Amino acid sequence: MTHPLLYEVNARQWLARLSLKYASTLSLQQVPEVELEALQKIGVTHLWLMGVWPTGSKSRRQAQTHNDLRNAYNEALPDWTEADVLGSPYAVEALQVAQSLGGDEGLAALRAKLSTFGIKLILDFVPNHLGLDHPWVTNHPKRFVGGPSSFADSFPAPTTTEPWFIAHGKDPYFPGWTDTVQLEYRRPETREAMTALVLSLTQKCDGVRCDMAMLLLSDIFERTWAHVPLEEPRVSGEFWQAAINRVKQERPDFLFLAEAYWGLEGRLCELGFDYAYDKNLYDFVVHDQPQNIQPHLLGLGVHNAHRAHFLENHDEPRISTEVSLELHRAAVVLSLGLPGMRFLHDGQLEGVRRFARVQLARRADEPVDPSIQTMYAPLLEAFAKSAVGHGEGRLLSPTAAWEGNPTSLFFTVVLWLDPDSEAQFDLVVVNMASHQSQCRVSLSIPGLSDKTCILADRIGCETWTRDGVDLVENGLFLDLPARGAQLFSCTLSARTLQPSAR
Repeated sequence: MTHPLLYEVNARQWLARLSLKYASTLSLQQVPEVELEALQKIGVTHLWLMGVWPTGSKSRRQAQTHNDLRNAYNEALPDWTEADVLGSPYAVEALQVAQSLGGDEGLAALRAKLSTFGIKLILDFVPNHLGLDHPWVTNHPKRFVGGPSSFADSFPAPTTTEPWFIAHGKDPYFPGWTDTVQLEYRRPETREAMTALVLSLTQKCDGVRCDMAMLLLSDIFERTWAHVPLEEPRVSGEFWQAAINRVKQERPDFLFLAEAYWGLEGRLCELGFDYAYDKNLYDFVVHDQPQNIQPHLLGLGVHNAHRAHFLENHDEPRISTEVSLELHRAAVVLSLGLPGMRFLHDGQLEGVRRFARVQLARRADEPVDPSIQTMYAPLLEAFAKSAVGHGEGRLLSPTAAWEGNPTSLFFTVVLWLDPDSEAQFDLVVVNMASHQSQCRVSLSIPGLSDKTCILADRIGCETWTRDGVDLVENGLFLDLPARGAQLFSCTLSARTLQPSAR
C-alpha cells in the first residue's frame, strides 16, 4: 500500500468507550467486528493502536502526583478519579500488551480480525526512553545515560555497588519526563538491545509509530547529552539506519512511521523510515497561512509520498477547536488528497472537542457534532470510491489564470491516475485561501489532445466537459470560492468537442 489511510485510537480509552457502548467489559479480542467493518468502509488500511504497553507503579505514581497533569486531567475529564490515572503509555514497563487490555493473546486475536478486513496493525515503539519500572533500570543501569555524580534531570540508580545516577528521558528544549529513563545511544549494548526490541515487534504487528524519532539522530543526541560524558567504547553511525535495515531484512513490508519535527523529517526517511510527520503542513493549516501551503508541498515534490498528513493526533488539540467549519472541510480534502500517508484520529470524525490525556483510562463523554459528522461522511465515502490512495498521485503546479492574478498561489491540485484504467483519473482541487481564487493547471495526460474530458465533482454537483486540445494548449481553468474543495472523477473519451474560445 503506497498511500495508506491510518486511523489512530487510544487503546485504553477506545476499549472503555466500547465497553460502555456494548454494556460489557471488552478486551482487545472482544472488539466487535462491526467496529472494524466501519473502519474498512471509510477506507482505513492501518489501525494505530496507541498505548497498549503497560505503565508500572512508579511511573503511574508520577502521573498521579504531578500538579500540572492533575490540572490537565480536570480539563480533559472533569469527573476523573485516581483510578482513571493509569500513567503515560510512553513510560513503557515492558513490550508486552497490558493484561487489562487482553495481553499479547488479545492483541493477536484482534490482529487476526483486522486482517479479515484488510487492515494492518500499527503499534508504538518508544525508542528514546523507557519507564521507571522497566527491568533494565535495575538489571542494566548502564544502558541509560548516567554518571557517578548527579546532574540535571537525574536520579540515583536503584541497584549499583558504587554511586551511579541516571537521567530521565527528555528532548533538548524541555525538562526531563520524570516518569521515564533516558536510553544511552552512544553505547553499543543499548543499540543492540533496542534493535532486538523492535525486531520482537515484527511478531506482534505490521509496523511501528516511533515516538520522537529525531531525538536519536547522532548529532541531536550528542548535543542533548554533551554534559554527561561517556567513557569508551562509543558507537558511531545512525541507529535508525542499522535497525531499520535489520528489520527490513526479516520483514520487508514492516512499516516505520516517524514522529518528527525540526525539519528533520527528510533525514529520517533517508535513513529508512517509510513515512514521517508533516508537522509543517499541520501548522500552516491551523494557523491559517494558506500562502505557505503550496510552496511547502511543491518543495517536497516526490517526498510528499513519504509524509504523514494529519489534522489531529493525540499530541495536538482537537481540530474542531482550532479552525472554522469551512477551513476544516478544505483541510480534510487537502490532507486526504495528498500522496503519502493519510492520517485520521479517533473522535475527529465526530467533532470531539476535549483534548484527551494519554495518562487517563477514559475520555470525556461528548455529544457528536452533527455539522462535522455530516461533513466527514460524504467526503470519506467519495475518497474511498476514487483512485486517491490507490493509484499514482502527482502534485501539479498551478499557474496564473491571467496576467496579474496572484491567487493561483493558494491552490493545491493533485492528479491521481487510476491503476485499472487509462481512461479514468481523479483530480483533487483545494483553494485554502479565505477569498475566491483562480488558476490553470496542465494535466500532462498522454494523448489528451485526442480526447474529450468529462469532470464530475464527487463531493459537489458540478460536471464539466472539456476538449482535450483546449486542455493541452491552455490548461484546465479552475475557479473556486473561499475554502473551496473539489474531488473530480475525470473520464476520457473520443474527442467530440471543438476547442473553446477561452
